[in-house]
Amino acid sequence: MDTGRNHSWAPASVSQADAERAPPILEVHDLTCRFGGVVAVNRCSFSIERGRITGVIGPNGAGKTTIFRMVAGALAPSSGRILFEGEDITGVPTHEMFHRGIVRTFQIPHEFGRLTTLENLMTVPSGQPGENLWRVWASPGRIRNHEAGVREKAERTLEFLNLSGLRDELAMNLSGGQKKLLELGRAMMTEPRLALLDEPGAGVNPTLLASLAEMIRTLNRERNYTFVIIEHDMDLIASLCDRVIVLAEGAVLTEGTMDKVREDPRVIEAYLGGGDEADEAVESKASIGSASE
Repeated sequence: MDTGRNHSWAPASVSQADAERAPPILEVHDLTCRFGGVVAVNRCSFSIERGRITGVIGPNGAGKTTIFRMVAGALAPSSGRILFEGEDITGVPTHEMFHRGIVRTFQIPHEFGRLTTLENLMTVPSGQPGENLWRVWASPGRIRNHEAGVREKAERTLEFLNLSGLRDELAMNLSGGQKKLLELGRAMMTEPRLALLDEPGAGVNPTLLASLAEMIRTLNRERNYTFVIIEHDMDLIASLCDRVIVLAEGAVLTEGTMDKVREDPRVIEAYLGGGDEADEAVESKASIGSASE
């Protein structure tokens, strides 16, 4: 995307102290979403720290993906406000969110199956001069130079993702885990200010999942990507996230470190539904079971 950002990927890391002093990159205030008589998100409020990895967890139907859809502009809230870098973006459509630096990956990858992995990455940047027929005629040299830059960046992205050997493979032939890596690569091509990852670990084998987790850490640590991750794999959340937000019935139940929230009786009850099972879980401080949106 020709947004004036430097394509060199120079590290832009910030210290934890700087991140804590900086204003939140994202603020959600009393966000509500209704589908007819069903309240999917109910006056939900939280903030996301810049340059950190934040996890969002909760039982089925907690509203996690619905919130992602509203933040990414795919769904307009019924009420409430969303602020991104201090600016009200409530109801701004997806394509404008993309240009502002908010990108989202999906539980089920949305690759272009009949394009190669390299082509999938090269299609991401918007505003490419080659999209304008007049520019193609008037400035062919500029078009070639720009395309070469996009290709180079896509090649570096594939190398980072350990997918260089599959650069010419049709995306439809990739494994589920490789498609998740390609989703991450498509986000990387935009150099996002805020990346919303919806269950990046779903369907990924343990070996590839460990590599994916390390890539997310590297992007956060060395390139200062801010991540918000919905995930049912609690071990992955615990290993990656500085802070965890727990949703239940469309609102924030609690937040804090993973150690804190996984021992909170309210969280265990939200996952297990109360009763004897929840009591036993509290007594044994059992880890939270898998749950997905």
